[in-house]
Amino acid sequence: MASRGHTTEPGHPGSRLYLVSPETADPAGLVAALGAAAAAAVLLRLPASDDRTLINHIKALAGSVQDTGSALLLDGHPDLVARAGADGAHLTGIEVFTAAKAALQPERIAGCGGLTTRHDAMLAGEAGADYVLFGEPDRAGSRPAFDVVLDRVAWWAEVFEIPCVGFAATLEEIDRLAAAGADFVAVGDCIFGDARGAAAAMADAAQRLAPQAVA
Repeated sequence: MASRGHTTEPGHPGSRLYLVSPETADPAGLVAALGAAAAAAVLLRLPASDDRTLINHIKALAGSVQDTGSALLLDGHPDLVARAGADGAHLTGIEVFTAAKAALQPERIAGCGGLTTRHDAMLAGEAGADYVLFGEPDRAGSRPAFDVVLDRVAWWAEVFEIPCVGFAATLEEIDRLAAAGADFVAVGDCIFGDARGAAAAMADAAQRLAPQAVA
């Protein structure tokens, strides 16, 4: 996911990590996590603030993330992507994606989440999403039942070539999402909230994908 159009090949048996930062991302914590295991992308969640403050915050993290080979995606804020030197944006909801994609593509990545139905997911694919994300928590912290997420990932992987990301709320969910066919497995709080530290948790997450990896 280093650039738009660079994706896991259809049918590729390997899954890669997609790291979701806390809103108050600590550069040292991100560097430690990415130093322990590679991530295809880092989704940067941003606190509420003015544009200039957010741009400075993104720029302060961009080099550390991109130097590891990870794409830096913003959670929303498509208008800040080019100004801050990010690689793209993750957009929540088909309406938001449709409104913003022209400002990002083809130079930058435009992913889509918040897809509560199969129909919405298909609309995102038809509209040109670079990837779709299933299973992420909403603003209130609730998410679909994990079996529903697994079913959605397996369906998408079987039918569509556009990559899908499956969201793992716990480290134990990583293996099952990869086995279901997720091209990327998103990890966030289960990394940064781990009592062992982000680096140890990220190494654990990568190890769970190791049997899926291609030499």
